[in-house]
Amino acid sequence: MLYHLFDYLQNTYNLPGAGVFIYISFRASMAVIVSLVISLVFGKRLIEMLRNMQAAETIRTLGLEGEEAKKGTPTMGGLIIIAAILIPTLLFAKLDNIYIQLMIFSTLWLGVIGFIDDYIKIYKKSKAGLAGKFKIIGQVSLGVIVALVLHFNDNVVVREQYKVATVDEAPEGVEVKEINGQLMYFKDVKSTRTTLPFVKTHEIDYSKVLFWMDADGAKKWAWVVFMLVVIVVVTAVSNGANLTDGIDGLAAGSSAIIGVTLAVLAFISGNLIFSDYLNVMFIPNQGELVIYAASLAGACIGFLWHNSFPAQVFMGDTGSLALGGAIAVLAIMIRKELVLPILCGIFLAETMSVMLQVSYFKYTKKKYGEGRRIFKMSPLHHHYQKLGYAEPKIVTRFWIIGIMLAIFTIITFKLR
Repeated sequence: MLYHLFDYLQNTYNLPGAGVFIYISFRASMAVIVSLVISLVFGKRLIEMLRNMQAAETIRTLGLEGEEAKKGTPTMGGLIIIAAILIPTLLFAKLDNIYIQLMIFSTLWLGVIGFIDDYIKIYKKSKAGLAGKFKIIGQVSLGVIVALVLHFNDNVVVREQYKVATVDEAPEGVEVKEINGQLMYFKDVKSTRTTLPFVKTHEIDYSKVLFWMDADGAKKWAWVVFMLVVIVVVTAVSNGANLTDGIDGLAAGSSAIIGVTLAVLAFISGNLIFSDYLNVMFIPNQGELVIYAASLAGACIGFLWHNSFPAQVFMGDTGSLALGGAIAVLAIMIRKELVLPILCGIFLAETMSVMLQVSYFKYTKKKYGEGRRIFKMSPLHHHYQKLGYAEPKIVTRFWIIGIMLAIFTIITFKLR
């Protein structure tokens, strides 16, 4: 919104200082500041409102230390996070950018699903909340929408480079450059390529999955493979964030670390110089996602002001589903979805702990007549609580691991 305003003032009236809004780095910095202010100021008022509305989720009795103190703490704090993400994005990003439009839509989509779930838990007094099948339907539907838009929208392209022996071999009107002794020209094309860590070319095309088809057939149907990957990624990451939101500050802090990392990766992918240096595919027009990622990181950090131990408010499914979905869609847009198992390692560990616990319990119950457990309790953070670790210590150590995973994720772009 402000970008378009100051762009008009710069071009029409040559207003001094208006040109600074051209720079993504400036707008991303402003987005972080505004998201922090919104989290702190708006958050305090919303918490009071939620407390007056008695919007406190029923705390399950799990036999964990500090359970009684948490009773009565308002939930739906994810509204703070969503506001602190969307308002700076609306103010500082280019609103005619397809990537920004899709990120706003994705955040609201899963935010609404999470809000409905929280509302049912609080006001309908149902511990289960929204039925799991409806959550899955919402997540899968978002995955389908995101995949179709990214594949079929004409503004979603990647810049590919082609070698030529002479300048005359290049298409007419295309600029040819000499790079490392080779004549190259660049062209923006539709593509189903994505980033694959630890391999020399650093990329893979989803058409390669359809190895039994001929080249033309595989290229034609690669979008189906892409859509299935998007559905799995959106569902897995949003549910992973939801499971991680079990103790004060864990989900918000982990998401902040992931948000900062995605902002760095989005900046690299959207910058021709850095993407060329790191041999990362250049994606035109997606540099605007840096503003969204910066807003997400700022919103999570600001939310920690209220959510750090002892929490004044819980984010609830309103926040956790929206955050997980936003992280997934953002990574898909910058073609880094295959590095999410590393970057979102905390989410993955939490999810796997639940899956292993449930599977092993069912297996042993069927085989031995009694269910046995791998962990004292799942998700994983509850296991450490059962071992006697204090919440702040668990959260801090998970954050440290999250930072290590984030650094390693960035390092993968030089390890191949």
